[in-house]
Amino acid sequence: MAQETRIRVLVAKPGLDGHDRGAKVVARALRDAGMEVVYTGIRQTPEMIVEAAVQEDVDVVGLSILSGAHLELFPPIIEGLKKKGKTDVLVVAGGIIPDEDVPALQKMGVKRVFGPGTPTFEIADFIRSELAGKKN
Repeated sequence: MAQETRIRVLVAKPGLDGHDRGAKVVARALRDAGMEVVYTGIRQTPEMIVEAAVQEDVDVVGLSILSGAHLELFPPIIEGLKKKGKTDVLVVAGGIIPDEDVPALQKMGVKRVFGPGTPTFEIADFIRSELAGKKN
């Protein structure tokens, strides 16, 4: 019987935001939900995040941001993933992101934005649902 391949998730904190408690909680919850999780740590540049996603061959990139710089930092990450051929990577975001910015993020390629207080099982369920059929 073929062994199931685990979903690989990169959790990243782009920019100068040094607050990472939420990102660590999500990373641990996804790990506890059976996913392989790589946490990049704080103060990552878009280039560092893209390189880590490529090197780790992840299925999901989760971007956590509290600084308000999401409209500046997310586009180079998404474009960098495309340039590196990682067009099939699911990109999700979380943190403090105003509702009025969500449509712009979705248009650029962020599949879902999870705000403060989102139950971690909801994030795991969303990832599983989006990747259903892609992982054996």
